[in-house]
Amino acid sequence: MLLILCVDLDDDLGRKTAFDTPVIGRDAVEEAAVELATADPEDSDVNVCFQGVHLHDSIDDESVEVAVVTGTAKADVSANRKVGEEVDTVLASLSTGEDVKAIVVTDGAQDESVLPVIRSRVPIDGVRRVVVRQAQDLESMYYTFKQVLADPETRGTILIPLGILLLIYPISILTEVIGLPGSSLGVISALLGLYVLFRGLGLEDTIDDTLERIRVGLFSGRVQLITYVVAAALVIVGVVGGVEATEALTEVDAEPTQAAAAFVYGAVQWAAAAGVVAALGRITDEYLAGGFEWRYLNAPFYVVSIAIVLHGMSAFFAALPFAELSYLALTLTTGTFLGLASTLAFAVAEQRYPRNRDRELTG
Repeated sequence: MLLILCVDLDDDLGRKTAFDTPVIGRDAVEEAAVELATADPEDSDVNVCFQGVHLHDSIDDESVEVAVVTGTAKADVSANRKVGEEVDTVLASLSTGEDVKAIVVTDGAQDESVLPVIRSRVPIDGVRRVVVRQAQDLESMYYTFKQVLADPETRGTILIPLGILLLIYPISILTEVIGLPGSSLGVISALLGLYVLFRGLGLEDTIDDTLERIRVGLFSGRVQLITYVVAAALVIVGVVGGVEATEALTEVDAEPTQAAAAFVYGAVQWAAAAGVVAALGRITDEYLAGGFEWRYLNAPFYVVSIAIVLHGMSAFFAALPFAELSYLALTLTTGTFLGLASTLAFAVAEQRYPRNRDRELTG
């Protein structure tokens, strides 16, 4: 037996007429089509119903039945489920012992998204798409573009390169206006290179998480956000200081090892300041959030200890005038002592002055 299923995924028939769905039988489907055409002559589902009737009348070599199944107004997952339930109702109403196969009639690609639901219940022999001749494939094109724009992965893969290509002309004009005509190709290459790197390394989620943390930090009053910005600025200053120290040393034909040591010597104090600022911000946030531990105070002391050690080693290997072996020994000893002293001091503080929560648990 051949079952002709007319699919109305957004339930225009149920919403615009008094017919209960599913509509089963040739005469009932024709009446429903006439009533829907009367209610809304421009509705494309009218053509779907009449096409179902036409197919029913044109097949005379086997038993045929025609039915209209509908979804919901949202045309989403719930609509697919409702179509499946109505297909079950139609199949249960067929009083035949023959195998049932279906021809599905739709008005575009959106309604055809329900085909897997129908195929799970009855074999599909074919799909007939009904469109107005003057607007052939318009709805399908619209639905395809809508799906592309709704899918984040497809949107990023197609629209971002397209946007970069569209920027070529305005970038070329801008570089000519500011007198840098040879820079447009470099700017475009940089944009494409950054896009390829981000896609290849999968950094989209990382950037989204970082932006979300920044947003939460702004609205929750976290000191850490400010201290991180200050720390980043200090690191930049440290890089500049390291470059200046390296340039000053390379003027006297220094070896690569000495140049690297000079860079560390010029940048280490700024990097240490950045580390201390970032650590203090984290400690402040932990204290305000009620999660403070005494051992957290070790972080700034550890940063200073490491900075002292690196300062002495870099000065020694850069062969600076004051950096003799005794200076290196002094910095190594001072850094080690400071780290050990802070560790022991705050360990004792945790034992003698436990937090209130610890007192509640033990008391």
